[in-house]
Amino acid sequence: MAKVAVPGNYNVLLLDIEGTTTPITFVKDVLFPYIKENIQEYLSAHWEEDECKEDVHLLKKQADDDSKHHRSGPVHSFNQTVHTDEEKAIQEVVDNVLWQMAEDRKTTALKQLQGHMWRAAYTSGKIKGEVYEDVVPAIRKWRRLGMKLYIYSSGSVEAQKLLFGYSTEGNVLELFDGHFDTSIGAKVESSSYQRIAESIGCPADNITFLTDVTREAKAAEKAGVKVAVVVRPGNAELTEEEKSHYKLITSFNELVLPGSA
Repeated sequence: MAKVAVPGNYNVLLLDIEGTTTPITFVKDVLFPYIKENIQEYLSAHWEEDECKEDVHLLKKQADDDSKHHRSGPVHSFNQTVHTDEEKAIQEVVDNVLWQMAEDRKTTALKQLQGHMWRAAYTSGKIKGEVYEDVVPAIRKWRRLGMKLYIYSSGSVEAQKLLFGYSTEGNVLELFDGHFDTSIGAKVESSSYQRIAESIGCPADNITFLTDVTREAKAAEKAGVKVAVVVRPGNAELTEEEKSHYKLITSFNELVLPGSA
């Protein structure tokens, strides 16, 4: 695939994670299965801790909202403050979490609990964040050229920092100038990229966004952001129209920045 040049006035790179810096299989085959396989044990071990109580409280509020809006799902009544049967209460939380994951939901309550479980897994060494081998060397080079680097992912900022803080390449958090998640807006909405530009303090047209998702690429383009679509093994197939419209890279090494050799 041909090299893609970044014009001289573009000095900020915004990076997606899944399918861009990190294989989709890491999320699908490592992170999510870890939750499913360890949720019951984790809740049993942390049930009386304040952080876990807050996680369950948020899940309860989400369950109440789901019930109010007649969303399908298991019956939920879990509440540490009123349950006398802890085992039953924990099982209800497990059922709720597994149902949400099966529905591919991205509720704040689910993400918060997942983030806390992943934190425990990363810090204990049970999980290491996977990054493509071309990513870290390329980012180090880009930083030497004076580029600013930011992450924008649907995963929480905490989850992002865990992935790069406990990665297969070691702690590489110092390579990034900041992190954004969907609290700033959905990745398929152009207004999100405008808000990111405002937060960074630069014009949208000074930003280059790398992503594997063309719906995100379209939204970024609409906001005035430059885009390169990343083509990696396991990523969604692109249409011929998408291939002709977007600049494509299969490795970060194919992105040529101002001042690079």
